[in-house]
Order: sequence, then C-alpha cells, then structure tokens
Amino acid sequence: MARPTFAPADAIKTLTGWSVSSGDRPAIERSLKFQDFNTAFAFMTQVALKAETMDHHPEWSNVYNRVTVLLTTHDAGGVTELDTTMARFIDAAAKTLGGE
Repeated sequence: MARPTFAPADAIKTLTGWSVSSGDRPAIERSLKFQDFNTAFAFMTQVALKAETMDHHPEWSNVYNRVTVLLTTHDAGGVTELDTTMARFIDAAAKTLGGE
C-alpha cells in the first residue's frame, strides 16, 4: 500500500525550524547547531536509533557542531507522515541536547 504524500510546504506548517528543501525532489530540511562535536554526535546517535526502529533514515551531514538533516520518503517519492513524525522526534532530541 502506497503512503500518501503531501507538499513539503504543508508539512512545515506543523513544524518549527524546518524549511522546504531547495533540492530537486520534495523534501524538508533543518540545520541544527550544538555546543560541540560530542553533543552533535550524541544527537545523531539518538536519531539513528529511532530511525532504525521506524525503518526511516534521514539524509544528513555533520561538520563539527552542526548537523543538517533532510527528510523525504524515498519509496513514496515525497514527504509523508513518516517524515513529520521523524521531524518531531528530531526536534525533541535536539531540544534535550541544547540544539538550536
């Protein structure tokens, strides 16, 4: 059964700090800054563990204390409820670690 997709602009209406990706496919993204590399890595570890349980993995990059996250549901070809659920988890994890 195919997952319903929705416009990234609609997805970010319910999220704080997320934007529509400027890339060539429908996605949402957020950049976060942490106190240092260890805190950024701790954040990524929390998200990675959640991603495994959801079987929904973010695209991301890390440079020292900054993490950029892009979310899209590849098999659906766009943004789905999986992405907004993951985005809310990311927001909560970042908040507990002082991410901004």
